[in-house]
Amino acid sequence: MPSDTHTIPERRARSHQEIDDLVECRTGALSLYSELASRQPFKPEQDTQRLLQTFCERLIDYTASAHFQLYRHIDENRERREPIRAIADQVYPNISEITQKILDFNDKYDCEDHCGDLSHLADDLSSLGEQLADRIELEDRLIEILASPRNDN
Repeated sequence: MPSDTHTIPERRARSHQEIDDLVECRTGALSLYSELASRQPFKPEQDTQRLLQTFCERLIDYTASAHFQLYRHIDENRERREPIRAIADQVYPNISEITQKILDFNDKYDCEDHCGDLSHLADDLSSLGEQLADRIELEDRLIEILASPRNDN
């Protein structure tokens, strides 16, 4: 039993660090989103293409970070805390759907310097923004319960 008293604080600290890392990664992606959106109307200029490429990379980093920091245990059915499983059951299907839309956006626009057709970028970016807002709301529900001291066991 004494080993449990050491693992709970260690797990709590690791969980809080993972949440902090995720929020930092998400904030970086959102900052690039805002910078990119401010460049409208989009023209196939090298600066815009580079920013779009960087945004796609950060977007995928954020998506991967969320998966590895928050959802992996849920996805693998390894989460044993009932309150977290209950919230995850509510939000995870929508998060998975939004993840696919993020990947679709990345597939369309992660094209380094050869991405010339930006004619749909404004609409796609607007749609992505709505999806990201929904995802963040869902993630924050999960983060709130993960960060709650009542759920550390």
